[in-house]
Amino acid sequence: MDKPRSKISKIIIATIIIVMICVTIVLSLLTTRRKTETVSDGGLPAPELAEGIRGSQFGIDKNINESTIDRYLGRDDAVYRDLRMLKDPGNYEAIGGDSYLSGFVNGFEIIPYPYITNPTGLPDEVGESYTGVTLFTDDGAGNYRPNYAESLQILEDLFPKDKYIFLMCGGGGYAGAMKNLLVSLGWDADKIYNVGGYWYYDGEHNVAVKAERNGETVYDFWKVPYHDIDFLTLTAIEAE
Repeated sequence: MDKPRSKISKIIIATIIIVMICVTIVLSLLTTRRKTETVSDGGLPAPELAEGIRGSQFGIDKNINESTIDRYLGRDDAVYRDLRMLKDPGNYEAIGGDSYLSGFVNGFEIIPYPYITNPTGLPDEVGESYTGVTLFTDDGAGNYRPNYAESLQILEDLFPKDKYIFLMCGGGGYAGAMKNLLVSLGWDADKIYNVGGYWYYDGEHNVAVKAERNGETVYDFWKVPYHDIDFLTLTAIEAE
């Protein structure tokens, strides 16, 4: 009589163990999911550096980048910023890029990073980039001094803190530097994505600016949604 009871007890114990294992697995999956998503209702993957030089040197995101950005376009809770100049003085052709803004991803608006702050750490092959007036001065150690009384307000208007911010440039360098600047000045790093470089974009939302007409290369800059910063109207802060 005891043998059937013993067998039933073993079955119950085995069932309990299986249920506990299943619960543990489910909890583990939920925890992993929470780690890879932001706390907002947006359901975006949390910013995560890509592997290799793309992440370590340029700060490009692993999940949202040139290959996947099409999935994240057109969001009401986000702004899209391309940080290239229309014509950069630097020789980006020397590293396989284009000094001209030859095109952009539809939905991105152009705000040149060199007008925000002085570019630093550029590849030697590029040579000297823009050296004119800027909203902030980078001391090379991650400190940014405003050059105008309106500098921070302009930055907050162009890069609103209550939105997700998707940053792009030619190769990823300006975008990574821009994220560093924003975070240094108080922006939430978890809401900013360096999506990499337009030069490597092969998606379905390309807007070509570079064209060939009458045997010549031309750039249709009239297509570009461009934010102009009129430094002549700003109140300069005297350097100490």
